Amino acid sequence: MSAPSPIAAGLVQEGQRMASICNACRYCEGYCAVFPALERRLSFSEGDLAYLSNLCHDCGACYYACQYAPPHEFQLNLPKMMSEIRAATYRKYAWPGFLVALFERNGLVVSVITMACIVLFLLGMIVFVDAQALLAVHADSNGAFYALLSHGAMVRIFGAVFALALAMLLVAAARFWRDIGEQAGTILSAGPLGRSIDAALRLTYLRGGGDGCAYSDDQPSPARRTYHQITFYGFLFCFAATCVATVYHYALGRHAPYAWWSLPTLLGTAGGIALLIGPAGLLALKARRDAVLTNEKQVGMDVGFLAQLLIVSGTGLLLLALRGSAAMGILLALHLGAVMAFFITLPYGKFVHAVYRFTALVRYYVERRRPVPELGPE
Repeated sequence: MSAPSPIAAGLVQEGQRMASICNACRYCEGYCAVFPALERRLSFSEGDLAYLSNLCHDCGACYYACQYAPPHEFQLNLPKMMSEIRAATYRKYAWPGFLVALFERNGLVVSVITMACIVLFLLGMIVFVDAQALLAVHADSNGAFYALLSHGAMVRIFGAVFALALAMLLVAAARFWRDIGEQAGTILSAGPLGRSIDAALRLTYLRGGGDGCAYSDDQPSPARRTYHQITFYGFLFCFAATCVATVYHYALGRHAPYAWWSLPTLLGTAGGIALLIGPAGLLALKARRDAVLTNEKQVGMDVGFLAQLLIVSGTGLLLLALRGSAAMGILLALHLGAVMAFFITLPYGKFVHAVYRFTALVRYYVERRRPVPELGPE
């Protein structure tokens, strides 16, 4: 793997300045994992800042508690600085590097790719599927979806794209892990890995100072953590539905579409509903976000990703509800196009935050087992 390109020197210097002030103050050390990790260091390399910025869950609580925040002359705004460095790490560690331009104006890029994929699938259905079959009502017993696109074709097309996206994410995570000073094998340490999974499943560090994320009305709220968890578990339910359906198809010889009361359908429906509620709630909360904490360059990426989730889940639920109608063919094309766009943009969109944040959590729990210079183990 080639060496990642450096983060802009000015951004690193500003990060070092703010981290040094926080390290001297230590008022916020109980808020989240960032501050205990920060306090283990007397100086901050570029790799340290990349690690700390991805460990940050962007709750904003430390900004409202900070005595050095604007209008103080120190102008300390740690959450925004962390957001800017975090965005820079997405570009720095992405692989292959020639595609990092996809992070620029990411909301527009995601929109264009989504529309292009939907149009391509619609055109493909129109060109390669008989018009009567496309607009006909297909019984579930005859394999409604596969009357238009075979199971083998779906697996080959989507499997290849997803495998490539997963490989790109794994390479990016490996580059990040190496750059923050860890050996390859330590990421599989059982204790830290287990604690990181627990922290991710419970979104432990989205509690801020204990009451949730902070907003401009100075009233902490657990809403962002709640909607984030709904979105996260929506992903897990949809993934579980796919896994169960795979077992049904290959091990049990039971082919889709599945009955409404079947396990794949129930899991997929629950996941789809969650992926409507969660992203919609997160979009609404963005309107309440204090502008002083907002990294304007990342707004398009955040909104584009949430909108993409809404399109994928919305078309999927419509397809499920109307699969016994003449609209099934068109809805299948819409949904498959949206899913394809989601897979294509995985390594170069907002989804990467989950990869880096989890990797940073593992590093946090790994280093907590090590002695602190002159203090001993935590």
